[in-house]
Order: sequence, then structure tokens, then C-alpha cells
Amino acid sequence: MTNSPIQVSLAILYSEGRFLMQLRDDIPGIVYPGVWGLFGGHIEPEETPEIAVKREIIEEIGYEISEISSFNCYPDKNVIRHVFYAPLNVDISQLVLNEGWDMGLLSPEEIRQGQAYSEKAGMVRSIGRPHQNILLNFIEQKPEILNFKKTQ
Repeated sequence: MTNSPIQVSLAILYSEGRFLMQLRDDIPGIVYPGVWGLFGGHIEPEETPEIAVKREIIEEIGYEISEISSFNCYPDKNVIRHVFYAPLNVDISQLVLNEGWDMGLLSPEEIRQGQAYSEKAGMVRSIGRPHQNILLNFIEQKPEILNFKKTQ
């Protein structure tokens, strides 16, 4: 048995200076229950991180990413997070949430504060610390994304 960290692929999906996030189900036993996080998931043995993130996004919200870029890799002792970014080229109302409690477009200010309101939960929920840190890094390194406007 090996104690290798698991590998996951995550997507920073952005639209008009906001970031699409998933409010994770509030179920005991899952990682980061009831907190906001990035969409994505485990990389299957035969997948590259890029293929995995595209598959996960289709499974979780029914969105097919047309263009994607690698952002960074965040390893720790338990998990290696491969992070990609892409524009969200559809209105959030066109997405179908197949996994999670809620989804929303969070502002950079909400990211900095580490919390955001969820309509479905009816309350403010925290942003998962690793995902908050990833987004803070992204905001710092890719400030031009905050000025992104939809091109439709």
C-alpha cells in the first residue's frame, strides 16, 4: 500500500471578473462539506490532468470547456491539485448543477473575505481554505481576468 497523495484537477471558471464556485454538499465524511470550492475532481489513472478537468466540468455542471490554460500545481502531503483556468462563455442559468448544493459567481471581494452567501443554503458559507488561496494567487497573478467581459 502506498501513501502517495491523490491527484485532482480543478477549474477556475471566470465571467465578467467573477469566479464560478460550487457550494459542496453539507454531508459529513466528504472533504470540505458545506463550503465553497472550485469545480473539478479526481484524476482517473488513464487521464491527464487536462482531460480530467474537462470531464469533471461536464459531469458536474454540463459545461464543455472549449479553451483551457494551465495555471499552477499545488502539492501537499495528501493531495496534488492541478489547476486550470478558462472563461465561462455561457450564462450561469444555462448550467445544470449535477453535483453539490449550490453554485455561484463569486466576486474577488468575497474571495478575499473567505465567504459568500448561498441562495439555496439561505446563509453565508465559508470558502475552502485551499481554494481561497488558489484564487487569491490567481487574482494576484492574472489581474487582467478581473476585467474580462463576455464576448457574445
